[in-house]
Amino acid sequence: MDASRIRPQSPRWFWIASIWLGVGLFDATQTVFAMRTEGMHHAWANLFVTLLLSWLPWALATPLVIRLGRQYPPVRLRPFSTWLRHLTACVTIGVVSAAWTSWLEELLNPWAKSLAPERFADLWFDKFYNGLLSFLILYASILAISYVLDSQERLVLQQTETARLNEQLSKAQLNALRRQIEPHFLFNTLNAIAGLVRERRNDAAVSMIAELSDFLRQVLEDSHRQQVPLGEEMEFLQKYLDIQQVRFAERLQLTVDVPKELYLAQVPCLILQPMVENAVKHGIAKRAQGGAIRITAFQSNGMLTLSVYNDGPNLPADWDKTHSGIGISNARTRLQSLYGDAFEFSMRNQGPGGVEVSVTVPFREG
Repeated sequence: MDASRIRPQSPRWFWIASIWLGVGLFDATQTVFAMRTEGMHHAWANLFVTLLLSWLPWALATPLVIRLGRQYPPVRLRPFSTWLRHLTACVTIGVVSAAWTSWLEELLNPWAKSLAPERFADLWFDKFYNGLLSFLILYASILAISYVLDSQERLVLQQTETARLNEQLSKAQLNALRRQIEPHFLFNTLNAIAGLVRERRNDAAVSMIAELSDFLRQVLEDSHRQQVPLGEEMEFLQKYLDIQQVRFAERLQLTVDVPKELYLAQVPCLILQPMVENAVKHGIAKRAQGGAIRITAFQSNGMLTLSVYNDGPNLPADWDKTHSGIGISNARTRLQSLYGDAFEFSMRNQGPGGVEVSVTVPFREG
C-alpha cells in the first residue's frame, strides 16, 4: 500500500483557530463573570481582552506541536531524544506564552493595579513558573488529541484503500472467470462445427461459423462490463441459441417466457449461456429425439429469478460432486463475487424427468 495514500492531512488552520477561540472566550467570560459576581473591581474590558489573547501563542504553536508529534511520536519510552524534543518544545512555548501574557498585563493593566508595576522579568518568571504544569498538560493534550484524530483518519483511509483494492481484485477475478467461459464455449462450438463438417452439412457449418463470429464480436464489445441489462443478456443468449438451432434443428424445442418489462434489470453478463449450455449438453444432446428447453424470468419481493428447464434425465444423487461442469461452477463463483450472500443458485430435479437451474439476484434496473 502506498504510504502517501494514508498520510494524515496537514493541520486545518480554521479548526485550530476556532477551537482556541472557543477556549479563550470560555476562559475570559467565566473569569470576568465569576469575579464580578464576587464583587471584585477590575478593568473588565481589559481583563477580558487579556485573557482572550493570552491563548494566542498556543493557537499559533498547535500546528508545530502536531507536526512534531507526527515526526517524533512519543508512544515509546525510547529513544530519549524524542521526549527531549517534545520537552524542549513545551518549555519554549511556555516561555513565549508567559512572555506574551506578561506583556499584555504590562500594557493593559487588566487587574487595575494602582501600585508601581512589577518588573517585567519578575512577572515573566512568575507566569512561567506558576503555569509550568498547565503548559505540560496543554502540550500533552494537543499531542493526544492529534494522535487520536490521526489514527481515525488513517483508519478511514486504510479502509477506503482496502475497499478499492478489494474492488479491483473482485473485478480481476470476474474478468478471469469470464475469460474462462468464453474459451469453454468456443471449444464446444468448434467441436459442433467439426461434427457438422464430418456429416457433410456444410451449409449448417457455415451458418454456425457466422453465428459464432457474431456472438464473439458482441461479447468482445461488452468485455468491460460485469453486469448488463437482461434485454442485452437475452440478445447474447439468442446468438447462442441460433448456433444450437443450427446444430440440432428440429431436435431442439425452445420456449422463452421473459417479460419485456424485465429487460432493464441488471444481471451478470453471460449468466444464462452456461445454464442453457448445461441444459443442451445433459438434457438434449444425449437423446436421439432431442428435447425441450424452457427459459423463464420473473420478479418477486425485490428479487429477479432466471430459470432454465430441460425435460431430459434427472440429476444423479451426487451430481454436485461428479457432474458440476466449468460453466455452472463458474456461474456460482461469479454470483458470489458480485452479490456476496444476496443470491440463490439451485439445480434440482423436476418430476419424473427434467432438471431446472435457477438463479435469484437482487432486482436492480440500469
